[in-house]
Parts: sequence; C-alpha cells; structure tokens
Amino acid sequence: MPILVITGTGTEVGKTVTTAAIAAAAGRSVAVLKAAQTGVGPDERGDADEVARLAGAVTAAEVARFPEPLAPGTAARRAGMAPVHPQDVAEAAAKLATEHELVLVEGAGGLLVRFDAAGGTLADAARLLNAPVLVVVSAGLGTLNTTELTARELRARELELLGVVIGSWPDSPDLASRCNVADLPEVAGAPLLGAVPAGAGALSPADFRTLAPSWLSARLDGSWDAEAFRGRVAR
Repeated sequence: MPILVITGTGTEVGKTVTTAAIAAAAGRSVAVLKAAQTGVGPDERGDADEVARLAGAVTAAEVARFPEPLAPGTAARRAGMAPVHPQDVAEAAAKLATEHELVLVEGAGGLLVRFDAAGGTLADAARLLNAPVLVVVSAGLGTLNTTELTARELRARELELLGVVIGSWPDSPDLASRCNVADLPEVAGAPLLGAVPAGAGALSPADFRTLAPSWLSARLDGSWDAEAFRGRVAR
C-alpha cells in the first residue's frame, strides 16, 4: 500500500488529525499530500504542515492552495487561479511514491467535492492512482447515512474501501455514538480501523506520536482492537 487516499464524509470530521496519526504510526518514510488546500493564505500553515507538526519526520506537500474556505473548484474560480485536476493530484502522489515508502493523499471535504469545472474529484484521483481509500467519519447521529453514501459511491466506481476511522471519538459518547461503533462497519461494508480521541490534535507532538498507534488497527500499523473497543463502549 504505497499510496493511501484519505477522504471524509464531510468537513470537520478529523481527516487531518487522522492522517497525522497514520503517519506517526507508520514507522517508515512518509509523505503527506494535500490535494487542494483552501482557506489559508500564502504564508499560513496548511493541513499538510499540521500533519508534519504532529507526526514528525514527514514530507509535507500541496498540489495547490486557495485563500477562501470553499470547495476547491469554487475557491479557484473566485481567486482567478488555475484549478486542481485529478491528474495533477495523481502525478504529484506518484512522484512522492518514488521517494517515500508511504504517501498519504488527504482530500478536501468529502469524496465528491469538485476540484475543477469538469467535475473532477478525489475519487477520480484515486482511480488514476489505483489506490485504496480510507474514509474518516464522525461518531454521532447522522454518520451512518453519510458513511453508507460514501461507501456506495466508492463501490460504484470500483474503488477499494480500505475501511473507516472515527476521526473524533468523544470523551463521553452518547447512545448514538456507542451504537454506531457496531453499525458503521455494517453500513460501510468495510472494517472499522480506528477511533481517534477528540482533542488529539491538541496534544504535544511527543505525546501524539506515542499514543497514535493505540488509536489505529494493525492494518494501519497500530495496536487498536475493534472488538475490545466495542466491548468497552457498548456498556
């Protein structure tokens, strides 16, 4: 798995912190590529920079960035800038893969957020790369619908869904969140591969790197166990 595409069921579900946890747990040379960074200025830190801050020795790269916090295609149009195309993302990731053992490609928003006027998306980039896709999901009410819709779209495009990770597991999960631990893999048709605690991004980088493997399953180079986790939270 030299390239892994990481998407979410929407914005603010924990994609960047999850990407950082995967990078920290990897134990090999890692590059993180942000397909399209929006909502930051030229001299501000982007999501790839945040991954590098938390995970440590990671190569951080972006295909493009746009100043307004909008979908990449919209942000590019409003800024009068050239948009990102799926081929651009695929070429950048493939180049990084020649120099690193693992490349993590983080999308913007959800799977079908548009990059360009032609309707190109992260899903198209994953197809060009023939790379598996990891879906970061929210914990609570409403997540089953968005997770199943994303999983169905991946299957319709014949893309591999590696699994799902809960991007922000609350300190005091409500009933819906606890039930969703069992239901998420069912609706996704793919395993639950981890649960990143809420607020993990606020940890010191040293603590983050130490704890990251405990949030992820062995498939993501961690030690987290889905059955044990389900048993703890189902009470």
